[in-house]
Amino acid sequence: MIPLPSELILPLAGWKLVFDRGLSAWWLLLAGFAGAAGSLAAAIGYYYLGAWGGRPFLERYGRYVLISKGDLDQSDRWFAARGELTVFLTRMIPLVRTFISIPAGVSRMNIWKFSLYTFLGSFVWSYALAWGGYALGENYEQLRTWMSPADIPILVVLVALGTWYLWHKVRLIRRENAASKARSR
Repeated sequence: MIPLPSELILPLAGWKLVFDRGLSAWWLLLAGFAGAAGSLAAAIGYYYLGAWGGRPFLERYGRYVLISKGDLDQSDRWFAARGELTVFLTRMIPLVRTFISIPAGVSRMNIWKFSLYTFLGSFVWSYALAWGGYALGENYEQLRTWMSPADIPILVVLVALGTWYLWHKVRLIRRENAASKARSR
């Protein structure tokens, strides 16, 4: 979780706790379990944040963070049809994994299913990160040197996608507001 994401902690755990200490790779299962348990604990908090006031709050103020009523309705339909798979898979996507709990709570996804799929997806992700740290071992600095030329192009693509998304959402919300005003006249 923020400010210390699993993408930072678990590879280090895989490297330090297993590689440097000479423990077997079976200890990676323990790292995966610990990461999944921590993710679940935080995710339940975010889930209830969304469930206990998320929808009324978002219906009233969502437009200020680019969330429309149509987005809320679409989220409800999505979680009704694909909630379990969505939660499981998004637990393996950095940043998204942190916040998927809020729309799951707003949509009132079954808490037991939410918890199960959160734990399973987080376990897979946590284990993979710890295994990555174990496999990289002392070659981390070499890998970072090799990958650093990709930093700027990746950043440019992310900024371009974010800009497009914001532009698109602002236009959509303006259209919804105009349609709402026209109906109220």
